[in-house]
Amino acid sequence: MYDCIVAGAGIAGAATARILAEKGKKILVIERRSHIGGNCYDRPDEYGILIHEYGPHIFHTGDEGVRQFLSRFTDWYDFGHEVVAKVGDQLIPVPFNLNTLHMVYDKEKADRLEQKLIEAYGEGSRVPIMQLRENEDADVREIADYVYKNVFLYYTMKQWGQKPEEISPEVTGRVPVVISYDNRYFKDVYQGVPLHGFTPMFEKMLDHENIEVWLNTDCADVLAFCDGKIYFQNEEFSGNLVYTGALDELFDCRYGRLPYRSLDFRFEHLDQDSFQGHSVVNYTVSEDFTRITEFKFLTGQKDAEGTTIVREYPFAYSGGEGEIPYYAILDPENEKLYGRYRALTAGYPNFYLLGRLAEYKYYNIDAMCRRAMDLAEQL
Repeated sequence: MYDCIVAGAGIAGAATARILAEKGKKILVIERRSHIGGNCYDRPDEYGILIHEYGPHIFHTGDEGVRQFLSRFTDWYDFGHEVVAKVGDQLIPVPFNLNTLHMVYDKEKADRLEQKLIEAYGEGSRVPIMQLRENEDADVREIADYVYKNVFLYYTMKQWGQKPEEISPEVTGRVPVVISYDNRYFKDVYQGVPLHGFTPMFEKMLDHENIEVWLNTDCADVLAFCDGKIYFQNEEFSGNLVYTGALDELFDCRYGRLPYRSLDFRFEHLDQDSFQGHSVVNYTVSEDFTRITEFKFLTGQKDAEGTTIVREYPFAYSGGEGEIPYYAILDPENEKLYGRYRALTAGYPNFYLLGRLAEYKYYNIDAMCRRAMDLAEQL
């Protein structure tokens, strides 16, 4: 009845399903949640403000193919995403850049430090904080120490529940000092959000005569794996299976649970024009939460009455009711454990792992869409 079953209706599953459907394949998308869109899911709250249910998502890419593919299903609200961090009484641009440098130091010292950074690393470069801390110049190390203590250290400990030296270089590499006056958080050519929201984009993507979507459906209820064969509703399934969920949970965590960080989102609506005047403010030193998002500045709803914000509190994922695994904790031990789970899929033909959870790694939206496009073409 189906040529392919796709487990998960996020960007990985939806993009794969659409491309295969356009190739004439009959696709079933099964989704455990009550909605499509994965963690990109957005909706109007009771006050009419469009909110991102699982934290802020901004699409950014330099991949023309990905942009063109998604643009078939949405127009865009384009903007250069800017983030600030609250350090003491100041709101400073992050990543730390030359504008931040001149806010932190007096003009004479800032000018001197700017010149040293340009000479050492080149104008426009992005230098990982750990690399900057190894510079032989005491002045450059002073900058690195400021960033480390005020932007990186406590924020990282809150976000990951680990000391910075325990964090994977893949994570620390995403915290640079930027040698430019560009306050944008991302440097990609295209930046923004779907004009009418992520959810309408997903609805159009999955709206195809060859795609059927089952919501509120857990893989464990319809799929089984035995002796190298995949069973769908108790009958052998010979088509392709693209799985985008947590791999350890698919196999009942038989080797133990893969560690993830989760997030507790606490929404609040305020009867005022603005709470913070920025889409995202990171709390890098103070507070138990890591950041506050004010959605009207993220989605172009600046004329909306009132404002809705959300605070994010990280915690260790335990698999409890309502918890969602967001970020894989990458270290050799965890990757070895993931390898054991991946090995369980090797004996099943036409079984493909795709996505942050299934591959136990970090992907931005555009990179995930590209992976899905490439896999669909391969299939």
